[in-house]
Amino acid sequence: MHIDQLREYCLNKKGTTEEFPFDEETLVFKVLGKMFALTSLKRWEGGEASINLKADPEYSEELRAEYNSIRPGFHMSKKHWNTLYIHEGELQPKLIFHLIDHSYDMVVKGMTKKMRDSLSNI
Repeated sequence: MHIDQLREYCLNKKGTTEEFPFDEETLVFKVLGKMFALTSLKRWEGGEASINLKADPEYSEELRAEYNSIRPGFHMSKKHWNTLYIHEGELQPKLIFHLIDHSYDMVVKGMTKKMRDSLSNI
């Protein structure tokens, strides 16, 4: 998977923006200002592609048990975030896109009704 595929997929989700709130290398995708994915451009360029995604805690445990390339979120809440080590080659694009969808949905689900309603009007 190439970083452009990941970026395009995330940006095609309703209400999504991209930012660099932490530094010049950490690309963050947000829906209505709430983070649902982040990745290090420096790691992608260095051949160590990975992405941090939010996930339901129980689902996170299942994913971590099934895939060696999915581990507790690096520099994130270990309960609510996973890091997908894409460069290890275990994870197929279909699964990665599914997990991006799950992360996005988790963030939207946690929004106020007013925010969710404004998202549906975009």
